[in-house]
Amino acid sequence: MPHDVSHTEADDDRILYNLIVVRNQQAKDSEEWQKLNYDIYTLRQIRREVRNRWKRILEDLGFQKEADSLLSVTKLSTISDSKNTRKAREILLKLAEETNIFPTSWELSERYLFVVDRLIALDAAEEFFKIASRTYPKKPGIPCLVDGQKELHYLPLPSP
Repeated sequence: MPHDVSHTEADDDRILYNLIVVRNQQAKDSEEWQKLNYDIYTLRQIRREVRNRWKRILEDLGFQKEADSLLSVTKLSTISDSKNTRKAREILLKLAEETNIFPTSWELSERYLFVVDRLIALDAAEEFFKIASRTYPKKPGIPCLVDGQKELHYLPLPSP
């Protein structure tokens, strides 16, 4: 909900909120309602998957107890040091361009800028990037899970 201080008002929050508002104006179980409901579900799943990727890396860095609080971004969150903003943005863009921590169609969320800022303050941002690069490498091909594996593997793209 928009008045809840437990979330930040980012673009992806507005998109999700707007989808919910439009869906709630439709007749329940109508074709349009079902399409919007599917879009809402899909967006929530993508957000959950991205958050779980970040959490996994934070836990690999040794932040098992702190992972949830490091990922918690609210309207009250602030950048720890304004000098870190540019560096945090650069690292976030590097993560988006050089890893698969975010889905291909994902627009960068401001909430992860706050998380990267916290990692810089903890002197863990570069190590986070290294682990993200190993765990979610940007590879050509189609990502898939192999039975019993936790890591994504990539099937080669078929030749044209």
